[in-house]
Amino acid sequence: MLWVSLLLKRPACFLRVVGSRSFPHLRLSSAALLPASHPRPAPLLLLRPLLPEVGFLSHRRSFKKDLKSTVDLPVTPVNVTDIKHYLRSKNIPFHDGYSCLHTPSVFRPGSEGAEKGGYTLFIDKTTGQFLCTETLVEGSWEDLQDCVEVMQNEGRESLSPGVLLGYSESEEEQGERALECSEVQRIWASSVPLSDLPDEEETHLVKTMFGIGKISSLTLKKFGVRFFKPTKSLVFPWLSGRDSSLRGLKLLTAQCLGDGKVVYTEATLPRPAAFHNLFGLHLVARKDSEVVLTGREVDTLAVSQATGLPSLALPRGVSCLPPVLLPYLEQFKKVTLWLGGDMRSWEASKLFSRKLGLKRCSLVRPGDTQPCPSDALAAGKSLGRILKTAIPAAHKSIVSFRQLREDVYGELANKEQVAGVKWARFPELNKILKGHRKGELTVFTGPTGSGKTTFISECALDLCMQGVSTLWGSFEINNVRLAKIMLTQFAMQRLEDSLDQYDTWADKFEDLPLYFMTFHGQQNIRTVLDTMHHAVYVYDISHVVIDNLQFMMGQENLSVDKFAMQDHIIGAFRKFATNSNCHVTLIIHPRKEEDDKDLQTASIFGSAKASQEADNVLILQEKKLVSCPGRRALQVAKNRFDGDVGIFPLEFQKTSLTFSPPLSKAKLRKVKAEETQQAEKSAKVPRAEKGEKTVKTEKVPKAEKGVRSKPPGEPGGVK
Repeated sequence: MLWVSLLLKRPACFLRVVGSRSFPHLRLSSAALLPASHPRPAPLLLLRPLLPEVGFLSHRRSFKKDLKSTVDLPVTPVNVTDIKHYLRSKNIPFHDGYSCLHTPSVFRPGSEGAEKGGYTLFIDKTTGQFLCTETLVEGSWEDLQDCVEVMQNEGRESLSPGVLLGYSESEEEQGERALECSEVQRIWASSVPLSDLPDEEETHLVKTMFGIGKISSLTLKKFGVRFFKPTKSLVFPWLSGRDSSLRGLKLLTAQCLGDGKVVYTEATLPRPAAFHNLFGLHLVARKDSEVVLTGREVDTLAVSQATGLPSLALPRGVSCLPPVLLPYLEQFKKVTLWLGGDMRSWEASKLFSRKLGLKRCSLVRPGDTQPCPSDALAAGKSLGRILKTAIPAAHKSIVSFRQLREDVYGELANKEQVAGVKWARFPELNKILKGHRKGELTVFTGPTGSGKTTFISECALDLCMQGVSTLWGSFEINNVRLAKIMLTQFAMQRLEDSLDQYDTWADKFEDLPLYFMTFHGQQNIRTVLDTMHHAVYVYDISHVVIDNLQFMMGQENLSVDKFAMQDHIIGAFRKFATNSNCHVTLIIHPRKEEDDKDLQTASIFGSAKASQEADNVLILQEKKLVSCPGRRALQVAKNRFDGDVGIFPLEFQKTSLTFSPPLSKAKLRKVKAEETQQAEKSAKVPRAEKGEKTVKTEKVPKAEKGVRSKPPGEPGGVK
């Protein structure tokens, strides 16, 4: 009953978006990108007979698990031109697909597959990763090159699928895998089809609870959906597209809250870090050339029943499209993405279409008349008609307002969603910035030792817990120390005093979509940008934190002016954020200022380009000469989204390493940009009241003027 206890005791583990490796068994041979303590084994290629199958995970190569996911690049950069040149030099035929190159598989006996159209080995054009859909062998581009060399040097027509060896599993890992296998089989055997429930009232209640009242029993049976009574969960099977064998499960549990709302939690077996699959893959025929991708299994059921079109559900919803799944989508000439009915689904559709190939993708725009498929079916709408309104993902370089009209309306109609993801721990920050948005550049500064890394780690953790895939580039402190800080903030307690709870919190923390660059110390900007591009493609990263800018300036040409080099680096991050539609948070140290003076926008080290290029400028203010509570405050000095700026106090909790607004009733001081300008003008006007002398006002940045207390009724006063 292990799985039952997990469902009842650990709901936090069952978030839809979880961190994972798309290729868990890849050779980790890049010395610069491995943790310092990680062993660096030599490439291991041995020929051995194929092991007998044990359970449903027998095809996986074993691998050494890290404590937390790190972003690793290939040994040498790979591009599609080099891959094609190598295949031609080895006389290996290939087809140019949408996101992969198709070649005959070298991991099966006989070579007649090429003549029969058996191009079952797929090579990713961006990363060089390969997957053989016939034998389920996968690996890096270097692995495939080694296999081809061994095969041709020894005159073999093919290699055994077990030729690639990875890291040996520990007894603990073997036990975990065996336990997962047994749990999958036990849950599947204990669950029953909804049509077999003895009580019709219970069946109706279950369908109502999960929003599948309009889904017929025939559709549920076709997809193999079952009901698991011990946890009252729907069971969605992951079946192989090759032989319809059981590969894994996803359990969907519903919980009614006191206000009548229903909260859904998901659980997957195996864990997302170990396996990926597409729900409904076993129903796809080889001749099918069109597919509808959805973000939820219930949406796939609705599309299939209402339209009869092949439909697949992504395993991690709108969070990520793992590149390892792209080969299974290569056969389709038309792909329609209908991932949901909100703006986040719309942004994910545009991002995923880049991986799949813009020319073949169409997107269903969310709106009141076009909700998610399950809601549309429940409302009696025509899903076929909605699919016909899907717009092409590809667009021209020059457009008119006619092409932008619907986008503009979507932003006006979904104001709260357009504002971005809201912080749960910093409500005052939501009042000023409105939310965390993709494609923006945030510059964050503060005095040395004020807690910049600690504060920004909690901000990033807050967003990560809500499904924002995050990549950390910590060049100032090592990843172990950073992970310790974030784990303490996640648990909201000092785990040193309760080590018996470490595994519980670590398991929950491991499921977050959080990744770390394995850099430390001074780094070259080109290497960092290459890693960021790789992470965006493989893990669909939407937030990158760079701590800090100064650590990337030491590796550049010393003959170049340091301010010019800093401007170049900031411009590169600005371009990356815009082109990759990814939020970049850049920590920059300030100039040296007097201890009794607050930092300003002009205090940021370097030229004015940092504040000019940034969409948001955040300053962590600290009164060093004060030791009482309220010595720290967060100032929003720039907000390009709607112009609101302001400042609010912070209070540091040493036991949990977290910042939170103080318990006092200090009001948020927030000003509009227009009011700030008026305040600046009014400050220049001499005034003498009751014989007071006129004092000349010193020029300060707009944000600084906006936060000063002024008499009631004067522009820019305290709100």
